[in-house]
This record gives sequence, C-alpha cells and structure tokens, in this order.
Amino acid sequence: MEEEENCTVVTEFILLGFSDHPELQIFLFLVFLVIYFITVVGNLGMIILIKISPRLHTPMYFFLSHMSFVDLCYSTVIVPKMLVNILTEDQVISFLGCTVQFYLFCTCVVTEVMLLAVMAYDRFVAICNPLLYMIAMSQKLCIQLVCSSYICGTVCSLIHTCLALKISSYRSNIINHFFCDIPPLLSLSCSDVSTNELLLFIVASFNEISTIIIIFTSYIFILITILRMRSSEGRRKAFSTCASHLTAIVVFHGTILFIYCRPGSGNTLDSDKVATVFYTVVIPMLNPLIYSLRNKDVKESLRKVIASEMGSLCPKLSGRRGD
Repeated sequence: MEEEENCTVVTEFILLGFSDHPELQIFLFLVFLVIYFITVVGNLGMIILIKISPRLHTPMYFFLSHMSFVDLCYSTVIVPKMLVNILTEDQVISFLGCTVQFYLFCTCVVTEVMLLAVMAYDRFVAICNPLLYMIAMSQKLCIQLVCSSYICGTVCSLIHTCLALKISSYRSNIINHFFCDIPPLLSLSCSDVSTNELLLFIVASFNEISTIIIIFTSYIFILITILRMRSSEGRRKAFSTCASHLTAIVVFHGTILFIYCRPGSGNTLDSDKVATVFYTVVIPMLNPLIYSLRNKDVKESLRKVIASEMGSLCPKLSGRRGD
C-alpha cells in the first residue's frame, strides 16, 4: 500500500549525470566538450571528404559515410544536454524530451549495429570476389542495405518506446544516468516491467547474435581467402583494409553486449553508466580517427583536398599582394 502511494505520474525527470563527483564537474565538462568537438569535426569531415573525393565513391565508403552520420546523430542526441547538465543545476528533462531522446538514440544505435554487419559483408565481397565486386555491390543493393539498416533501427526503437510509454507511474523521477536510457527508466517503474526487460533482452540479443554471425561468417571466408593469397603485399593490403572495421566492431559490440544483453541489466546502473559514456561519447569520436588514420585511400584523398585548397588559395594571396 505504501509503495502504491509513493508512485506518481511523471511529467519530467531529473538526470543525475555525474553529480556524485562535484569536484570533477569542470574537468568532465572540458573533456566531453573537446571529445564532442572532435566527434563533430571528424564525422562531418569524413562525410564531406567521401562526398567530394571521386576516389572514395565506392560501396565501402558509401556505408562509412552513413556510419559517420549515425555516429554524429546519436552523439548529438546525448552530449549537448549532458554538457548543459554538468554546468548547471537545472538537470530537468521533460517526459516528452526524455522519450524523444531515447527514441532517437535507440534508432541510431541499432542502425549502427546493422551497418557494421553490412560493412562486413561488403568486405567479404571485395576480398573474396574482387572481380565481381562492383557488380555484386551495385548502387541499388547498397541503397537497399542502408535503408534496411535505418528501418530496422526505427522499428526496434518504436517497440521499446511504445512499451515504455505504457508505464503509468514511477517511484521517483530521478534517473541515475546522464541521458534517458531504458534500463534506468525501467528500474524506477511501479508497474510490472518484466515484459519490457524480456523484450529488451530478446531484441538486443537477436540483433547482436544475428549481426555477429554475419560478421563472423564474413571474416572466416575473408581470412581463408587472405591465407590463400600468394602475394605478401596482397595479404598485407587485405589485412589493412579489414583492420579498421574489426577495431570498430570489437569496441562497439563489446560495449553493447555488456550493457543490454544481460537479463536484469538495470541492477548495475553505475557500471552501465561508465560503459555507456564509452560508446555514446568516445566511440563516435574514435570511428573517424580509426578509419582515417589506418586507411591509405582516406589519407590520400584528404591530402589531395588540402593540396587543392592550398593551391587555389595561393593565387588569391599572390593577387592581393600584387594589388
């Protein structure tokens, strides 16, 4: 009875964020601000570079540009609000704002999971069937694969959001997190959320298992093909092509598995918070760095763009001096 009296209809939530470490507020703000700046510049730069460089007009970079877009989106959904909450005492977010934030975040994360699997398949075709690569990975198929990734993200997000909206009351409106994620929300519910938790586990596990099977199978065939190559230069180039993608897969999927693919994940919110910082803030910054620093085509295209810009700028400067 007492538990029912403590349950109320919530119109807004309070995001605790990192308020349990007040002495680190300014430091955390500066660190996250720098990371977000690098994230925006890196991902926007990757999208623009792929768009303007003919050398990068291939299926691999088409998928990479969409992954950069998704990284930029879900980082932007989370980080600006988090930065405001760190600096100010107003840590309130409306119920609608909380719902929209979770919906957009979930859509982007599931879409990225799918895109990583699509990119693994793309690498499989490129390395195992190089002569048929451009035919097999036609523009139409690439668009269909990307659209399917977005649709899957949207559907999964709608399922979780609609179920979360059915929660009628909460024990508290204080969320021990820095954004509106589903595990901390479920932990505050007065209603029976066993269906929500089960569905979260099933959907997340299905997405993870199905995409990991695609990735694992693709890379088994890739490894077999690479080991059969007679040229050491060919093997080195193939390994280099896959290294960036494998790095992104291990980092991203490892964090997702830790947070969402455990029954009763809402009981370990502090550890989840630390892990979530990693994949909502750090990974979107790392991805463009991983793909640019380890990719010869990207570095060469960037060098040509910079050289071209410098070349067009020098005559203008010379002309001004002549005047």
